[in-house]
Amino acid sequence: MGDKRIIRIGDEATFTKKITSEVVNGFAEVTDDNNPVHLDDEYAKTTFFKKRIAHGFLIGSLISTTITQKMPGNGTIYISQSLVFKGPVFIDDVITARVKAVDFPNGNRILLKTTCENQDGKIILEGEALVVPPRNIVLQ
Repeated sequence: MGDKRIIRIGDEATFTKKITSEVVNGFAEVTDDNNPVHLDDEYAKTTFFKKRIAHGFLIGSLISTTITQKMPGNGTIYISQSLVFKGPVFIDDVITARVKAVDFPNGNRILLKTTCENQDGKIILEGEALVVPPRNIVLQ
């Protein structure tokens, strides 16, 4: 699992992705979530969003990517995740997922504050994750 790494309260990691039409269509393909608000421009024009939006769980999955690829990293095990959706993500928005260590419950888990914001700095999703870090992580 590599060299030991230290994670401290307050440590953060981010992951940024442009949410293209291809990304949304691919998520729909994988999940079979074919809600027309995500896939059909004409239908989306009739909603209060007035244009297509990304799936909420597509955006939530960016948090998982940040956790498993950045902090704590590969080998992390999810215990729980809460999500509160604060606003829509439109096609071609650029979303930054952020995780921040806020507590070490039981001494061997990490409580993370999780957020996603768009290119304008608006928080569009927030929540908390509880994870078990891989063995090469030292919590201080």
